Amino acid sequence: MTRDRLSFLYLNIGHFLDHLFTLVFATVAALALSKEWGLTYAQLVPYAMPGFVAFGLFSLPAGRIADRWSRHGMMVIFFIGIGFAAIATGFAQTPLQIGILLFVVGMLAAIYHPVGLAMVVDGAKSAGTGMAIGINGVWGNLGVGCAALITGWFIDNGGWRAAFIVPGLISVLIGLAYWWHVRDDIRAAALARQAKPKAMSSGGAATPHVSAEAKAALVRLTAIVFFTTAVSSLVFQSTTFALPKVFDERLQGIAGSATMVGWLAFVIFAIASLAQLVVGRLLDTLGPRTVFMGAALLQLVFFAVMPGFTDWTALAIALGFMLGAFGQIPINDYMIGKMAKSELRATVYGIRYVVSFSVLAAALPLIAWIHGAYGFDTLFRVLAVAAALILAAVSLLPQRIPEAETTAVTAR
Repeated sequence: MTRDRLSFLYLNIGHFLDHLFTLVFATVAALALSKEWGLTYAQLVPYAMPGFVAFGLFSLPAGRIADRWSRHGMMVIFFIGIGFAAIATGFAQTPLQIGILLFVVGMLAAIYHPVGLAMVVDGAKSAGTGMAIGINGVWGNLGVGCAALITGWFIDNGGWRAAFIVPGLISVLIGLAYWWHVRDDIRAAALARQAKPKAMSSGGAATPHVSAEAKAALVRLTAIVFFTTAVSSLVFQSTTFALPKVFDERLQGIAGSATMVGWLAFVIFAIASLAQLVVGRLLDTLGPRTVFMGAALLQLVFFAVMPGFTDWTALAIALGFMLGAFGQIPINDYMIGKMAKSELRATVYGIRYVVSFSVLAAALPLIAWIHGAYGFDTLFRVLAVAAALILAAVSLLPQRIPEAETTAVTAR
């Protein structure tokens, strides 16, 4: 295996672990702690909120530190740090303790997206940016699916604590191996930054002229990117976090244990994650506007028809809306990867994920409130409205996305 391929593999494993660690508690709360600690699902969900607040809050500083210090170094901190944080979470004894430790997990999880995605885009070559992001996205979504699968298995075979501790140990070992792989790169990056004149950062190069039309198009595109980022994050969080509980309630005729609930959630997540490969290829050929509208329409249709269904029909409909929810994930990352300069890319991704994960955190009390007061049918109707808003916003996208190196922008 070449060095570049090995580096890409590490980044993909990092994306897998990032989503796995942030969603272990979702299945633990749904299938274990409500019985062990005598709390309802609605009472437990808010304890996950600090972790998702940290997931968003620390994305920007993580990206800025990576751009100014070392992206490789930040990834080493990610692997080892989140591993130890997960291990500690496995020893929590109270809801307050688990909330605090999930905050630490979220703080370290915040490193991956601004840093790892910037590295994926920088390393994209013949496969194309869209395909590289799509492949990386599949690994992340497999982490989402395996969170339910692994946690459900451990609940039935040893306890929920092992679902945090065992992956945590594995992450620490991977982090040590990754450090050995990139130790020379970290040293070289530090030396290069020490040698770079500080005056370079304050300017000196002429700013290219950009027309008023190009500026207006860029402002419109940026607004659409961040609006759809926010609404898409609400959809993603509501589906990935709540799906184990949805299956626990709706699939009682076909899922009789925590392990089976985990398996069914994993199968849905795994199949739906393949949509990112299709989306990645289409982004490089058709562009983001057409692809994004298709993903939004798919979600709108399946969210709208989900209320009232159970068992096999509900499972099939869940696959439909997860295909749309997962398929849309690479699109904003693709557009930012094209628009942002390489040396600022991790910082811009950091801003994007502050927005994204702040919405993820805010979605948790919404899920708890809607489930407690009205049930999941109302949640699906809310998500159908969210998908309609995404579709309307995406229809305003230009056909061509301006690239960072382009000095003139044409929006048609």
